[in-house]
Amino acid sequence: MPKVTIDGQEIEVAPGTTILQACQQAGVEVPHFCYHERLMIAGNCRMCLVEVEKSPKPVASCAMPVADGNVIHTQSPTAIKARRGVMEMLLINHPLDCPICDQGGECDLQDQAMAYGFDRGRFEENKRAVRDKDFGPLVATSMNRCIHCTRCIRFLTEIAGVEELGATGRGEAMEITTYVEKALGSELSANIIDLCPVGALTSKPYSYVARPWELRKTESVDVLDAVGSNIRIDSRGAQILRVLPRLHEDINEEWISDKTRFAIDGLVRRRLDRPYIRRNGKLVEAEWQEALDLVADRLKGVPGERIAAIAGDLCDAEAMYALKELLTGLGATSFDCRQDGARLDPGCRAGYLFNTTIAGIEQADACLLVGTNPRWEAALVNARLRKRYLRGGFRVAAIGPAPDLTFPVERLGDGGEALNALVRGEGPSAEVLRAAKAPMIILGQGALARADSARVLGAGRAIAETFGMVRPDWNGFNVLHCAAARVGGLDLGFVPGPGGRDVAGIMEACRSGAIEILYLLGADEIDLSDIGSAFVVYQGHHGDRGAARADVVLPGAAYTEKDATYVNTEGRVQLGRKAVFPPGRAREDWAILRALSGVLGRPLHFDSLSELRHHMRAAYPVFGEIDHIVPAEWGMFGEAGPVGPEPFTYPIADFYRTDPISRASATMAQCSERFGGRSDAAPRTGTHG
Repeated sequence: MPKVTIDGQEIEVAPGTTILQACQQAGVEVPHFCYHERLMIAGNCRMCLVEVEKSPKPVASCAMPVADGNVIHTQSPTAIKARRGVMEMLLINHPLDCPICDQGGECDLQDQAMAYGFDRGRFEENKRAVRDKDFGPLVATSMNRCIHCTRCIRFLTEIAGVEELGATGRGEAMEITTYVEKALGSELSANIIDLCPVGALTSKPYSYVARPWELRKTESVDVLDAVGSNIRIDSRGAQILRVLPRLHEDINEEWISDKTRFAIDGLVRRRLDRPYIRRNGKLVEAEWQEALDLVADRLKGVPGERIAAIAGDLCDAEAMYALKELLTGLGATSFDCRQDGARLDPGCRAGYLFNTTIAGIEQADACLLVGTNPRWEAALVNARLRKRYLRGGFRVAAIGPAPDLTFPVERLGDGGEALNALVRGEGPSAEVLRAAKAPMIILGQGALARADSARVLGAGRAIAETFGMVRPDWNGFNVLHCAAARVGGLDLGFVPGPGGRDVAGIMEACRSGAIEILYLLGADEIDLSDIGSAFVVYQGHHGDRGAARADVVLPGAAYTEKDATYVNTEGRVQLGRKAVFPPGRAREDWAILRALSGVLGRPLHFDSLSELRHHMRAAYPVFGEIDHIVPAEWGMFGEAGPVGPEPFTYPIADFYRTDPISRASATMAQCSERFGGRSDAAPRTGTHG
């Protein structure tokens, strides 16, 4: 291994390490703009110049591999002078608009100019002017500030896999553009805002809203899909102003989807901020005591077998645990957290987890997608699949409608026939899986939310066992969820108990009168247009589909307004943090249920969130393993038998409007209209078929 000397410190580095990387390993800071550890090296900005002994001129450290015996000086007069010259050149055409720039206070150019900037300008030529580009409703451009680092181009090309951005012209005429005037059509496009080292690319919805030093920063997790991306919530007073990615190598690295970043304006629209009771066919405002008394009176007069509860896709584990404890005490057994009707088996945890883990995708060498479009269902998982594809030696096949992914996919068919053929070991893809050292299969909700989903699950298990996907050192069987609450609900056993009904059975029982009280805990993705005369209690944070049919509305807290536990698709337990308080008279969900239990005369066995978590973790120990993957034991799940020939259908028709928060977002509505999402998509019915 090469040994190099950096500023008098000798270190040993791996072969192929660049000088910049070696300096970082030695704890020496070298300024740079174009270099980013997750992007290919460009060597555009020249800000990272260092002096290497026996080299005739300063060296761009980001692009130069170390050689054994290199003696490197990062703070020599030659290196400092070179960087000052580069900085002076960069500032020739840069507009002096730092006071009004949204990047102010978070700008790499500002920081480096403080260290290497010249105190006066020596150029009298006019600054060049570049027309701003229209990148869509999310990214604002001020191209006069661009320093041509090309980070944005490299991100969209390499990581997002959407080759829509590039450079035209040369020298002073060079511009970053989309060639043809069009918006950026990637679900990850806004990450170029974070990558831009100057103020050329900024957040359009956040423009001129706040300065970074005014904001209170809260570390939390995203719940708008099941990936569990780590985020930082920036708030001022009672309002969430922006969401940024937080580094987590095993989940989202340092990226987030556009929906995670920009759906937050939906948190202040269509909010439920006070209780409501339906009188004479209309919902009218009520006091908390009045609403709780009404719910308690109805629950007291109904036997447990005539009570049912459905948990929504954004629910936290604490709320589901409290609701289950409350209604189980009343004798109810009809619970379900699977709004889409997926027949996932809670008896075997390995049967509903992404067992390979998101980071484990990088170890696979073959992948089979069944009824899933990861680009819309889990954009960060799709980015991992593309990352693995770019390394080479990774083949992907898909069963389902032609997916528009960011890497080549071999289509095997639309529905069950192709899946049955693989179970029998037939076809060229079977040979690929058989020859692979680390094959994996991903079952999506498009395959599991249908009448024969138990057989689809069984077929997936059979394929995993037949092709050696399950070994002591590797588990290639994966279920990709769309709902942040799904794995947590299954871990809690929020599924039908003995004699209980699932979602489809609950809906049918409501129509027949067998279910008299239906408790919806943030459940908005089911069709409530025909549920007979059932008394509906809706507890949630937005006036969406569930609240429209409710007889009593209890206003809860959104994910940014409570301390809560979520479990992502790979079974990783994570904690969300409260950034602001719920609006008006809304309360945290577990507290509402604790208050209701007191009115019922059956108080739950906790009076605080810490007590609730203590009891929940004692009953379900997996919730005590924070940010840690607990490998699930392989077992029997699913049902044997051929899968029906019907084609699989993907569960998401519009990426930008999948939940109550994003449907209330004006920014997501603009994206849906701009990028062709079907905003009129019908809600999932919760029935099979």
